[in-house]
Amino acid sequence: MTEDMPRNRLGLAQWLFQKENPLTARVAVNRYWLMLFGTGLVKSPEDFGSQGEFPSHPKLLNWLAVDFRENKWNVKRLIKQIVMSATYRQDSRCTDEVLERDPDNRLLARGPRFRLQSEFVRDNALAISGLLLKDKMGGPGVKPYQPPGLWAEVGLGGNPKFRQDKGEALYRRSLYTYWKRSAPPPNQQIFDAPTREKCTIQRPRTNTPLQALVTMNDVQFVEAARHFAERLMKEGGKSPAERVAYAYTLATTRKPNANEQRIVESVYSDSLKHYRGDAEAAKKLLSNGESKRDESLDVSEHAAWTIVASTVLNLDETLTRE
Repeated sequence: MTEDMPRNRLGLAQWLFQKENPLTARVAVNRYWLMLFGTGLVKSPEDFGSQGEFPSHPKLLNWLAVDFRENKWNVKRLIKQIVMSATYRQDSRCTDEVLERDPDNRLLARGPRFRLQSEFVRDNALAISGLLLKDKMGGPGVKPYQPPGLWAEVGLGGNPKFRQDKGEALYRRSLYTYWKRSAPPPNQQIFDAPTREKCTIQRPRTNTPLQALVTMNDVQFVEAARHFAERLMKEGGKSPAERVAYAYTLATTRKPNANEQRIVESVYSDSLKHYRGDAEAAKKLLSNGESKRDESLDVSEHAAWTIVASTVLNLDETLTRE
């Protein structure tokens, strides 16, 4: 490193953030809009040049960029401002006429609808269950549950083997997951998390059966369903109807309709009948994860509510930003 390099970097930073350069604020605002709406005001976030796409709402982009800069680049304020807007809070449902006129929702006549990002899928399940460690910020990366033999195929020479963490490290936000670029966490990669081997401006968004296998069978999600079931049994009331309604409220922020109520209650009654006839299967289901189970709860009933909880956690509405 030469003596001029720090000075050059400072000059670059000053140039990026000077008032005469509007591009930095515009690009930043567009990236946050993309995160919240699924598509940026400029549809090509990697290209704001002459070959990129023209903004769908140029005046809105300019206003947000200036407001962002004049409020000291306050990201939290910007996000709060967007998510509290009438535009963001719209319902994703629309009429056939609106869908025909604007299939890609570039005119923002309805709310955005898209599957959550991989980190959000995991964090959402842990938050609903009550397992997510919300208050601890920062610190070294953590190694939550991963399949056996992880890193074995890519380990070279003295590279360490994967050693899973214990305790609260298993329930930290996905942001803190330790990331080995040659062997990224499979339960995040299957939901299109980039490998981080190269810069990814905009993630793809795919839907495959493998994703359902993760949310239904991965130990992290089964454990989340087990804790979610405990919440339903302790906080959701006494009757199955009350607990089903509480499950929907926690996961989707709404009450189930009559048909949904009937179907989920039947899932519970069928599961309870099954596990009362097979106590070992109930114990095996409830053994997933390292967190302790409340032993005061009936095993068969807890297992049955775990199936209900898993069903609700796997609803399209739970996994999708509506």
